[in-house]
Amino acid sequence: MRHASIQVRGLMVREEMDRYNALMEVGAFLEEQGRHDLAWHVQREVDILILPAIDRLKEKGRERDRENLRYMIDNGLLDDEDD
Repeated sequence: MRHASIQVRGLMVREEMDRYNALMEVGAFLEEQGRHDLAWHVQREVDILILPAIDRLKEKGRERDRENLRYMIDNGLLDDEDD
């Protein structure tokens, strides 16, 4: 089973995190049993489950970029026209 990154897991809400942990536990058990065919389906569910947290991470990055741009313009490091 592939884990989500620390950054993504950090942005998951409690309900998502609980479900993520349960799915990872089931997936690990299936892999131990050699049932990779079933673990694949669990991994797919994990991949779908983490999508909202990935979107939150992307938005956080876009907000950081906007703040950096605002800082650079406000401090004369970049002109308004330079975008």
